Amino acid sequence: MIFKLEATDGRARSGSIYTPKGSITTPVFMPVGTQGSVKSLDPNDLSQLDAQIILGNTYHLYLRPGVDLIKDFGGLGKFMGWPGPILTDSGGFQGFSLGRLMKIDENGIKFTSHLDGSAHLFTPEKVINYQESLGADIVMPLDWCLELPSEFDTVKMSVERTSLWAKRSLDSKTRDTYALFGIVQGGTEKKLRELSAKQITSLNFDGYSIGGLSVGESKSQMYGIASFTAELLPEDKPRYLMGVGSPEDLLESVAVGIDMFDCVLPTRVARNGSLFTSKGRINIVGKRFRSMNEPIQSNCDCYTCMNFTASYLSHLFRAKELLGYRLASIHNLRFITYLMANIRNSIQQGEFNDFKNKFLSEYQTTDESIRINQKKKWLDIKNKTFGK
Repeated sequence: MIFKLEATDGRARSGSIYTPKGSITTPVFMPVGTQGSVKSLDPNDLSQLDAQIILGNTYHLYLRPGVDLIKDFGGLGKFMGWPGPILTDSGGFQGFSLGRLMKIDENGIKFTSHLDGSAHLFTPEKVINYQESLGADIVMPLDWCLELPSEFDTVKMSVERTSLWAKRSLDSKTRDTYALFGIVQGGTEKKLRELSAKQITSLNFDGYSIGGLSVGESKSQMYGIASFTAELLPEDKPRYLMGVGSPEDLLESVAVGIDMFDCVLPTRVARNGSLFTSKGRINIVGKRFRSMNEPIQSNCDCYTCMNFTASYLSHLFRAKELLGYRLASIHNLRFITYLMANIRNSIQQGEFNDFKNKFLSEYQTTDESIRINQKKKWLDIKNKTFGK
C-alpha cells in the first residue's frame, strides 16, 4: 500500500491510497459489509454509488461461512463478487458488543458463539492468519475496545494490552500483499491516548486507526479526542476513525485530519426509513411524504432519486416491502459518498471551511439526547441478550 498526501486545507487532508486492487481517494467512507454483504445491496449497486472500498468483519466471517472456505474461493472479494479493495476488522469490537459471550485476558479474546454456543479463542496471531486467508487489502490487529465511560485503570489496561497485541500482530504478518494498521486506544483520557499513540506509532504500521470512540461518549468528547489523537499520528500515513459515519461527524472529523471512516449508520437507519437530505434526516413514513410527487432529494443522482418518488418509497416502507430497504440504502450511501467527494474537492480548492460551515448551517443534526437514548437502548438490548 502506498499513501500520497496531495492537498491540505488547515488540518483537513486529501490524498490517495494505492492498493493492488485499485486506488482510493481520501477522505473516504467505507460501507460496512459485515458478513460479506452490504445489507440489501449487491456489488453493482456499490459501484454505481461510487463506493471505493468496503469493510468486512473477521469474527462473523470466521463463524460463517468460515475463513478456510472463503480462502478456497480465492478470498473475500471473489467470494462476494466485489473487485475493489477490502478492509477487514479484527473482531476486537465484538469484544465490546458481545457482553458475557466473551472473556478477555492477556492471550486474547475468548468468544462463545452467538450462533451455537461453541467456544473460540481469538489471539493476535490467529486474527492475522484469518485475515490473510480472507485476502483483505487493509487489515486491523486485535485490540480491546471498551464501553465508555470506563474506569481509568481499565482503560489503561486496554491500552497496554492493545499495544502488546499490536506487536504480536506485526510479528505474525507473513506477506506484504496487504497493509496492517495500528489501533490507538485510550478512551477519553488524553494521557492514555498519548501513551497509546506513542507505543503504536513506534511500531511503524502502514496506517493508524483511532479506536474506542462513538461507544457511549458525547459528541463533543468524541470530537475533542479525535482531534487530540490525530495530531499524535504521522502525517505521511492514513488516519482511520473507526465506527463514525453521520454527515456532521464526518465533516468535523475531516476538519481535524482524519482520512478514512466506516459505520453501519447509513444503511442501518435506511432500513428504518430514516433518509439523509441536505436539510437533515427525514422519516419517510411521515404523513407529508405519502403523496409527495418528488424524489427524496431533488439534486441527488442516486438510482432511487432518479427513478422513484418519495411517495412510492413511503408506500414501500408502510407495506414493509423489501425493495424499500434497498432503495433507501442506495440513497443514504450515495448521499455519503457524494458528500465525501465534495469534501475532497473543497480541500483541493482550499475552500473546506466554507463548505463545512455552509453544509452544517443547512443540515439539521439529530438531537444528541435522541442519539444517546438510541445508544442506551442498543446497550440495554445487548446487555439483556449477551450480558454485560
